[in-house]
Amino acid sequence: MFRRGESVPFAFLADADRFRSNVTPPPRAQRTNAEKAGSALFGLTVVAGLVGSLVLGVPALDPERQAQRHGPAAAESR
Repeated sequence: MFRRGESVPFAFLADADRFRSNVTPPPRAQRTNAEKAGSALFGLTVVAGLVGSLVLGVPALDPERQAQRHGPAAAESR
């Protein structure tokens, strides 16, 4: 069977680790105070939503509070 002279199917893959570019990327733009405040406000909103869902959800899942309820109040007057 015919065998190629290259050690890997594509020669550029073997040379990829030796390649170095002389082009540097541009520096990152500095974030403004408004962008920092917006990110902080968004983070606080997400955290407040999670805490609020826990505050409202945990008492509803308590089995002792579920046992105290006998039925709807309207059914008691019948």
